[in-house]
Amino acid sequence: MPKASELSNVWKTIKEVDLRPLREQALRGVQIALVGAPDSGRHTLAEQMRRDPSRPDMHSEAPVKILGLEQVDQAAGSDLVILVVDVGKADFKEELDILQNLMNAGMKTLLFANTFPTDDNTATITPWSEWRRKYIVQGSAQESEFLHRHFAAAAVELAPQHAMALGRDFPLFRHAAATYLINDACLSNAAYSLTTGLAQIVPVFDIPLTVTDMIVLSKTQAFLAYKLGLTVGFSTNWQDYLREFGGVLGGGFVLRQLARSLVGLITVWGILPKVAIAYAGTYVVGHTILQWYLTGRHLTKGQMRDLYRRAFLRGKTATQPLLKKRSENIARQPRLPKSRRKALPAGGKGKNCPTCGQSNIEEANFCQNCGYVFGAPDNEAESNSP
Repeated sequence: MPKASELSNVWKTIKEVDLRPLREQALRGVQIALVGAPDSGRHTLAEQMRRDPSRPDMHSEAPVKILGLEQVDQAAGSDLVILVVDVGKADFKEELDILQNLMNAGMKTLLFANTFPTDDNTATITPWSEWRRKYIVQGSAQESEFLHRHFAAAAVELAPQHAMALGRDFPLFRHAAATYLINDACLSNAAYSLTTGLAQIVPVFDIPLTVTDMIVLSKTQAFLAYKLGLTVGFSTNWQDYLREFGGVLGGGFVLRQLARSLVGLITVWGILPKVAIAYAGTYVVGHTILQWYLTGRHLTKGQMRDLYRRAFLRGKTATQPLLKKRSENIARQPRLPKSRRKALPAGGKGKNCPTCGQSNIEEANFCQNCGYVFGAPDNEAESNSP
């Protein structure tokens, strides 16, 4: 069982893990194809993807395939295809056929219904109502707030395995990609905490958090800090993250603070304490680090309190399905019938062996010491002979 002092060495163990897969995943690049008619807004959308709405001066030169409807075959092999449509167009038959073919081919395709600024605000995408909303976003390619909140989130949700590459190459996707990574890490840590026992209790206001749990969760949060840095375009050298966040993550500081803050909420939530700490702790760490990456500033005490509260509320909602699933799995497990234990024989006076004098139980058929057989005719005759 690890000792509490090992918590300070979490970051030191990071160098023992091969980080190349994470670096390669972020640096591999992501191939995006924008398909649409000449006046659909393809070029506008491509330029918006290369900019960060919160920092307009930031611009990337990531390549994007911009294709006409007749060039859709060139989108083969792309990680994400975005079909751009002008909602003011009268005939959508060609776009409908292309969308159907792309999805039948198993390509990750997002329909961007571009609403140009007009006097008529009643433009709709009725022809697309048959499609699941997951694959459709409607708004203006010129509205940065819409692109940031809705379009970017939909793209990351459709291609989550490319979240780091999307954020690193295209600043528009950075916040959405980072949010996805944080939420994924929160749920992973919460799920882990459901599977662990309480072998060693850390006395933090009687909150059942084991030393092993704190080491595992802190290491996961350290990896999250590295992945977030890769996503927003920061260094690929893990030592750079050690200098900034090593003390907070390595010492399990956030987890201990959350344990103290969580005491009064356990009975209200009706949730396992360890699950709450695992989820909320990772949420706080992730958003604190993301805030520093995006703004260069650490959160104030007031902002941290608000973040704690938000983490608790999100954790309550997000972890309930995990608890429900766990209960259902337990209920489905077959139960073996309870076997009845045979009662031990009641004590008696016992038998003394006439040969060696050893005491045996009353029901014994032979002496446990010399092997004399009780009740045997030859033995009885021998024992009764003068």
